[in-house]
Amino acid sequence: MAIHEFQQPLEVSTPLGDGVALLLIDYGWGANTCWVVVLESGIVKHFESNDIRFRPNPTWGILK
Repeated sequence: MAIHEFQQPLEVSTPLGDGVALLLIDYGWGANTCWVVVLESGIVKHFESNDIRFRPNPTWGILK
């Protein structure tokens, strides 16, 4: 298992709304990576990689 803490939180969209990704948890090749996200409501939730989308950011070239 490996945990990565983002030095700069990433703005993401999830099935429950927009939020900020703080951590990634990698359980190994047999499991999907887990994202720890603080939603705009303040609730902390865990999401699989399939449920995460980066929010548009023209500076990074992410337009959609």
